Amino acid sequence: MTMTDPIADMATRIRNAHKARHEKVEVPASKLKLEIVRVLKAEGYIKNYKLIQDKRQGVLRIFLKYDADRQPVIQGIQRLSVPGRRLYAGAFDLPSIKQGLGIAVVTTSKGVMTDQEARREHVGGEPLIAVW
Repeated sequence: MTMTDPIADMATRIRNAHKARHEKVEVPASKLKLEIVRVLKAEGYIKNYKLIQDKRQGVLRIFLKYDADRQPVIQGIQRLSVPGRRLYAGAFDLPSIKQGLGIAVVTTSKGVMTDQEARREHVGGEPLIAVW
């Protein structure tokens, strides 16, 4: 069976793994997912990630991050632009997540970055996921 929205699948796997208090979660790899996870690590939402090559597309192992009270660092993760309804926004029309306490991961002509970086670079794009 083919998957229609692999980014939403990755977000759901992360959300479910956090609820079950798992240390890591594995998702099928792709270049876009790798870039999204790179942004999440740079922003401090996950501990680390590792790309594991296999004979197919590879597996992306994401190590989840918890605070001192064993509460997940990612309180929420949500898909913004979906295949059935694509969203595009200019540099200053990008969504602000939780009044700036969260981030939107945006794909732009200059690569995948956060909404704050996109505003700083003056580029718009497609907001993929919101994380808070």
